[in-house]
Amino acid sequence: MHIKSIITVLSLSLCLLVISCGTTKQVAALKPLPDYASTDIVYEKQLSFINMPVDVSVIDLQNQTNKYLNGLIYEDAILDDNNLMMKVWKQAPITVSEQFGKLQIELPLKIWAKYKYGINSFGVNLTDTRDVNLNGVIKLSSQVGLQDWKITTLTSIDNVSWTESPNIMIAGKSIPITYLINPALLVFKGKLAKMVDDAIAQSLDIKPYVLDAIEGLSKPVKVNEAYQAWFAMQPVEIYASKPTLANKKITINMGLKTYLETSIGREPAIKYDRNSIVLKTVDKMPNEFKVNLAAFAPYTYASDVMQKNFAGQKFEAGKRSVTVNTVQLWGKEGKMIVALNLSGSVNGDFYLTGIPAYDAATKEIYLDQVDFVLDSKSKLLKIGDWLAHGLIVNKMAAACRFSIASQLAEGQKSMATYLSNYQPVKGVKVNGNLVGITPNKVILTPNAIVAMVLIGGKVSVNVDGLE
Repeated sequence: MHIKSIITVLSLSLCLLVISCGTTKQVAALKPLPDYASTDIVYEKQLSFINMPVDVSVIDLQNQTNKYLNGLIYEDAILDDNNLMMKVWKQAPITVSEQFGKLQIELPLKIWAKYKYGINSFGVNLTDTRDVNLNGVIKLSSQVGLQDWKITTLTSIDNVSWTESPNIMIAGKSIPITYLINPALLVFKGKLAKMVDDAIAQSLDIKPYVLDAIEGLSKPVKVNEAYQAWFAMQPVEIYASKPTLANKKITINMGLKTYLETSIGREPAIKYDRNSIVLKTVDKMPNEFKVNLAAFAPYTYASDVMQKNFAGQKFEAGKRSVTVNTVQLWGKEGKMIVALNLSGSVNGDFYLTGIPAYDAATKEIYLDQVDFVLDSKSKLLKIGDWLAHGLIVNKMAAACRFSIASQLAEGQKSMATYLSNYQPVKGVKVNGNLVGITPNKVILTPNAIVAMVLIGGKVSVNVDGLE
């Protein structure tokens, strides 16, 4: 070959080499495919205590007692044991009031008595009987307690007021009837007090009302339609302290020990067994309420925010630099994949990976332990380590974050609906307030990034009214 031709070929080759060295590299990294541990459900449980005062108005107690104590309430059909037979009817409705921490009960009665009088001794039988009718009101007072789900009373008779005090003539003497029946009344008073106690205990068995209330509370509530998020309760035990009587009502301070569940994807299968609920008596009622709140951030939303974070940024190392054009996100085995389309000294799609976490101070999701996916990193190292080294990665990691403040506010708003006069069943109201947010964990689902945060507060369930 002519020497001039050889020089021309060498010059052209050298020129191409120089041009090649100054050209950007086009690289195609292997795309990590999405992979989620669970496709449709996430469960989170928190043990909580819910204050659950049960109020029974004195009027309700009065109505229930009248149902159970009615008609003929006492009968002594034997004449010879104490020369007296008696029948006692409730003549009018019982009235119940509250005074000085006790129940005050007035029971209008109608009494029929047969009295035997005379001499029956030494073979001489000179006896006779007389029928007597009396009307009166017996006044009783009761201390209130609780035993085996029943409101109990310890009743004593204060006095008996007769609406009339008739006399009968025996052997030419006028004898007050009340004097004649006093021996029987001593026995009757004790039995009557027990009858009132039994009637109140029978009529004020709060177990079905409380268990119905808990059953209503245990039914799952959908708190987010878009992501099929549910909130549910799993009751464990019920606590109760001594009842108090004031302001025309009996208040039983009860507390519910329960697991609170948040599930995503489908309705939780809560198994409520009312027969397994145990009532325990305590002096002090625990009242620590904790629930997991779910904040949902769609991948498209997070990608858009991150893309704005990357906008205008150029990641440089010496004379080399790249710019992020687009960002996409998805999950893989509990980690978040960040797909970056780069242009500049290197062109192509590369993939970062990191562990999603929640920053309580800024209410943001960020990525921890960020690095390029192995295949992306290997291809970048073949070009040079300038893009794969820690400084550039750390700068990129700083842009891989997005706020979920609005999503948390929406979640709190949904939960607040459940805690603002929510009535799962008649006579049951749920009220409460939520305070304080503690980071729990971030879960990647096929549809969204879910930040589970632990939120506390105070919650009360009022059970009011008896049928």
